[in-house]
Amino acid sequence: MPLPDATTAYVVTATFPSLELRDEYTAWLRSGHIADVVTAGALTGEIVEVSDPPTPPRVQARYTFANPQALETYVKDHAPRLRAEGMARFPASRGVTFERLVGRVVFRLD
Repeated sequence: MPLPDATTAYVVTATFPSLELRDEYTAWLRSGHIADVVTAGALTGEIVEVSDPPTPPRVQARYTFANPQALETYVKDHAPRLRAEGMARFPASRGVTFERLVGRVVFRLD
């Protein structure tokens, strides 16, 4: 699939103390969070349950945005609300940690 030169990847990796909590998080992503991010400006969204290495349990929510400006708009206008919802459900006090990565997509083959 040809992509614009500025297509931007945004990846949120969540790490969990248990498989049960991972599964709860994955269900929450599937029940609407991924769709909310796409509605708020992402071109695509997907969920990856990391299997190698198998521990600790991790999930990646992967998104693409048309360009860095589209991601910036999402982060400024929509992310605070969506992140707050996730942090209320999956706070650090439950043992969940998050890492966010941003990069430029240089090639994609579907």
